[in-house]
Amino acid sequence: MLRSFKAALPSGAALSSPWKEPRILVRIGLGLLLAANLVAAGFAFNVFGPSPEALNQRVIAAQAQLRSEQARLVRSRALAANMGKGKAESDSFLANYFTTRRNTFSTILTEIRETATTAGIKTDEATIGLDPIKGTDDLSMMTLSINFEGSFAQLVKFVNLIDRSPRFIIIESMQAAPQPKGDVVNTNLKMHVFVKEDTSGAL
Repeated sequence: MLRSFKAALPSGAALSSPWKEPRILVRIGLGLLLAANLVAAGFAFNVFGPSPEALNQRVIAAQAQLRSEQARLVRSRALAANMGKGKAESDSFLANYFTTRRNTFSTILTEIRETATTAGIKTDEATIGLDPIKGTDDLSMMTLSINFEGSFAQLVKFVNLIDRSPRFIIIESMQAAPQPKGDVVNTNLKMHVFVKEDTSGAL
């Protein structure tokens, strides 16, 4: 039959916790130091994130991309400015040198006759044709074939006056035939004038 018994303890003795033993405390301290060293080594050898070199490369790449985007923005702004300038110059050219179809025939013929009178040359019969310019919706080219009679000097003066005309008049061809009476020359000039449709809706 088993007997129960109690281990005899010296009087005044108390049970002590094993965590308070110096050996265990030293082991715990060493373990914490080892863990801290492992964490520091992990950061040093790029275990938990990118290395300083990789971060530096990322910064360099980001700066290069930023410079590229800035250069592209500058080019885009310059292109937009040039497009705006080109449109303004185009509109100004059309307004100054192109006549509206409503007034083209009377305006151009009047100017040519007045220029001929200034040069001292006589105007004869004229034929006029109007053809649309391909690729445009509101521009046409008027072709004038006009006969003139006068001296060679008068003809040269007339051509110079037409060349300095505020309108965009192009002399395409010239055919001159001298006459037996004096220095008179019969000349046929073929000229082009550009016309735009009047889209303002004015009557």
